[in-house]
Amino acid sequence: MKILEGLTYDDVLLIPQKSYIDHRSDVSTKTRLTRHISLNLPFVSANMDTVTEAEMAIALAREGGIGIIHRFMTVEEQVEQVKKVKRNEGFILGNPYTVTSDTPLIKIINKAKKNGVDGFLVVDEKNRLVGILSKRDYSFETDLAQKTADLMTPIKRLITGKMGIKAEAVKKIFSGNKIEKLPLVDKDGVLKGLITARAIKNYEKFPTSTKDKNGRYLVGAAVGVVKDYLERAEALINAGCDVIVVDVAHGHNNVAMRAIASLRKKFKNVDLIGGNVATAEGARDLIKMGVDAVKVGIGPGGLCTTRMVAGVGVPQFTAVSECSAVAKRYGVPVIADGGTNYPGDMAKALAAGGSTCMLAGWFAGTDESPGGIIMRKGMKFKVHRGSASFLATADRKMELENNTEQQLNTIVPEGVEAMVPYKGKVSDVVYQLTGALKSGMSYCNAKTIPELWKNARFVKVTEAGFRESKSHNVEEL
Repeated sequence: MKILEGLTYDDVLLIPQKSYIDHRSDVSTKTRLTRHISLNLPFVSANMDTVTEAEMAIALAREGGIGIIHRFMTVEEQVEQVKKVKRNEGFILGNPYTVTSDTPLIKIINKAKKNGVDGFLVVDEKNRLVGILSKRDYSFETDLAQKTADLMTPIKRLITGKMGIKAEAVKKIFSGNKIEKLPLVDKDGVLKGLITARAIKNYEKFPTSTKDKNGRYLVGAAVGVVKDYLERAEALINAGCDVIVVDVAHGHNNVAMRAIASLRKKFKNVDLIGGNVATAEGARDLIKMGVDAVKVGIGPGGLCTTRMVAGVGVPQFTAVSECSAVAKRYGVPVIADGGTNYPGDMAKALAAGGSTCMLAGWFAGTDESPGGIIMRKGMKFKVHRGSASFLATADRKMELENNTEQQLNTIVPEGVEAMVPYKGKVSDVVYQLTGALKSGMSYCNAKTIPELWKNARFVKVTEAGFRESKSHNVEEL
């Protein structure tokens, strides 16, 4: 039996080269997530229930990356998470909140509280715009049975626009007419979207954010490979989801590949990410089934115990290198999922052939990750758990699958639960990681990620070499 050698990021270092880059600010981190989706930052937040919901996805898209909403909730809840991202700060809101002219004020107030909005566009049964209702129209009203028609500003007093209008033109309309909302309608008066003054300001405030053609933040969402995955994917796509991630521990498996085939057949135009795999054969087979990106990583995550429980996996540096070599022949990007324990590992992962890095522990513990802050011994923490940990699996069995307590003893966990230190805002984490990545790229004389693939050379290090790489012989302050 021939036993292959597998390397982790700790086992290698990038070799410094003669560099013509004056400053790391000259380095571009623009990359591809999938065949058709580009990012300005190669960071993807993991589809885990302690990492990515709407707040994380918004924050990361604002920085130039993308978040993948986890699937461990009902279809309706996941759809609402996607809608929150798409409605947040886009240039054009494609599905603005609406009411009809006969909606009573009590329902309007409840809907406003539920969705965190102040006003609504008023439409008829054919979705034609008939008016607009803002908070100032009803703030001091006491008759909660009043209808929208009695409170709204009617269409004849509104200024509207057409789809395709440019941001500069909208700014002139806002300034000249002292308004903050511009409904968009077609030639028949049917509502097509909404532009707000706040959306224009944020559109210009974050020029490198990841946006769709309407200026809305990009967002992905995960689906499984059994039960409701087709219906879930359809609902997510209808809600505006930009990319679907097939979320399964072993992507080179008949069940997973059948699911990918079904998704590809039904949703021909949506970007599809398949995985996880850890071999060149796995990457090739998923690509042949039509995925637009391959997610690589079996067991490298900080909370994952698959390698210890099942005895299966490939060290992540080797897995990314071998999968990327195959994927590049087909023009398909690779997502390096997990195994990044130090900031320098991002540069190593990309130099090995990855186009993006999927991160979990780096973003868990930030303000934007799900869950509250826990105080322990005077320190702040947040809970972080693997998707295959006992508690995560038990929660799903109890809440989503209606299993009994007796069936919980059948769980064989492949992950753990932990507390991670509170980190503050995700933007601060991204700033540090981006700076580290650009520095690593500049050492390799690479202004772009494709140049990093071309220029990178590695040296294998011993355990003593790894120890030498860290601070040593000092007492850190």
